[in-house]
Amino acid sequence: MSALTFDGAAAVSNPAAQRSKADALRVAALGLLSIRFIQGFVYWGGGSRRFIYAPAKLDPHAASWMANKFQSAMPGALLGTDHVIAFLLQHFYLLYASLILFSAAELITGLCLMAGFLTRAAALASIGFSVVLMLMFGWQGATCIDEWTMAACNLAIGATLMLGGSGAFSLDNVLLTRRPALAERGWFRWMSGALPLPMQSGTFQKLALVVFATTVVFNVATYDYYRGSVITPFHGGPVSPSKHHLSLTDGVLLPSGAVRFHAFLDGGTPASPSNVMMAVLKSSDGAVLEQWDGTALSRLPASAISNEFAYNRFAAGPFGLQAKMGATGTITLPATGNADSASLPSAATLQLRTVNGNTFNVAVRAE
Repeated sequence: MSALTFDGAAAVSNPAAQRSKADALRVAALGLLSIRFIQGFVYWGGGSRRFIYAPAKLDPHAASWMANKFQSAMPGALLGTDHVIAFLLQHFYLLYASLILFSAAELITGLCLMAGFLTRAAALASIGFSVVLMLMFGWQGATCIDEWTMAACNLAIGATLMLGGSGAFSLDNVLLTRRPALAERGWFRWMSGALPLPMQSGTFQKLALVVFATTVVFNVATYDYYRGSVITPFHGGPVSPSKHHLSLTDGVLLPSGAVRFHAFLDGGTPASPSNVMMAVLKSSDGAVLEQWDGTALSRLPASAISNEFAYNRFAAGPFGLQAKMGATGTITLPATGNADSASLPSAATLQLRTVNGNTFNVAVRAE
């Protein structure tokens, strides 16, 4: 069988030039060995934690159940992935199957990269993981966008391995040595990393530049969206990863005198819950019509809180109303006897005050 050049064409002359090219490819392969193994270890670590070392992450009854992390990412997820998360959270079997499949894919991809088996296919899978993780979790990180940083680096590494392959210390090389005929198989050239891609040098250069441009544009654009500092000044992002924010809508005073509203904790860190310590119903001139202090909020019955998702929820806490990141629900505050729908002014406002002094308002109308 004749030798194959970088271009994928057979070569029968100038063996010195071919040896020079082979040596250059070997040097490049050895240079990629460290990042190939560590990229694989990162993804193997993600999958193995859930299946082996911390199986509670895949236990729906455990506090560390992965659905909670998914829901915490929902407020800042990009390009419609927030709707995908919401859909999965509302369909348990699809959610559970998705988490199992994602974890298994991470585990298998990591093992393939560490071993250098079907390296280009595994690298392409790692690119997909990186893009999905950046879109869903990239906004998170209270002091820096650490989720984005990890995914951005993994995206660049995956792109490099997809183009460069795994010519050194890999199972792809072992397979090629034992079955030299694989060198003539297109699927092996595209999926493994033992040989250069089967294309002309000029075509490969164009592909490499397209991959480079796509990686740079995606990474830089998402960074600018999350934090600026590219074409705009630094900013905290459309969704704050450190300061809790409540979006309140649909405020209604019921005939019984109770106040109902919809709440969504759509900003802040998932490391700690948001705590609402007081709710006040005010008229347009600032007069207090109703008031619920921390004690009243902590005694709200479960029937007063209707959560849209079963994981991160609004609930009565020890010092008031408590919410975990991404919590969404409708809350009814019971009547205290100080106001009713007949006496409610045309313009009234319900104000929630959190433990750190932030206030959030919603207009209230009579039903």
